[in-house]
Amino acid sequence: MTESILIIDDNEDILEFLSVVLGDTYKLHLAADGAIAQTILDQEIIHLIISDIMMPGIDGFELCSRVKSNVEYCHIPIILLTSKNTYKAHIEGLEVGADAYIQKPFSSELLQVQIANLLKNRKKIKDHFASSPFEDVRVMAHSKTDEAFLKKLDEYIQSNIKEPNIDIDMLAEHMFMSRTTLYRKIKSLSSLSPKELIDITRLKKAASLIAEKEFLLYEISRMVGYSSQSLFSRNFQKHFKMSPTEYFNTLPKA
Repeated sequence: MTESILIIDDNEDILEFLSVVLGDTYKLHLAADGAIAQTILDQEIIHLIISDIMMPGIDGFELCSRVKSNVEYCHIPIILLTSKNTYKAHIEGLEVGADAYIQKPFSSELLQVQIANLLKNRKKIKDHFASSPFEDVRVMAHSKTDEAFLKKLDEYIQSNIKEPNIDIDMLAEHMFMSRTTLYRKIKSLSSLSPKELIDITRLKKAASLIAEKEFLLYEISRMVGYSSQSLFSRNFQKHFKMSPTEYFNTLPKA
């Protein structure tokens, strides 16, 4: 998947320069001001934001503060660009939640490395969550707001895990979000669709039940919402690279 970057700057030359530098590696969305940026955020899955600080209307500090305080977008890393070479400006950028702060003029190599590191670190966390049987979903949180969101989402899935037909509409209603907004949030935060997140939650619960050594596999498959044990076994193998039986055999003997 090609990551999507939103670039916000009222300077056309900067937008053109960054398009040349980043366009071959990432899917880019360009905005000349905060209002246009808001429209893009409402319509697209964005993985990272690069914003100038000095802009008419909504400046970079205010934009960053708005993004980081909104549950729909607060997981998105933000790089602030500025010509302000002052300690105070740097502190203010960090206070509003910026993930990185780069002074103009900057080298394209520095920016590319900063972007790659932010995205790579998030991908590592996502992959770790998906492949680790006992890792809590909140490991993917990048803020208290994200943590509360993921906790509420996970609690709902866990409490309905025996139900085979949990879907995005049920989740959206519980989270008080539109279907589209919830999809974008989950996809951007975890790289998973809501269905994939539900499936992984079922399989993680199954792994914990297997570890308890109190139930047969066909019982566990039903306890986590699978009507077919063969489908359960195939999905377990796909996510954890071993069958439920192989996983059981790796557990310490009593």
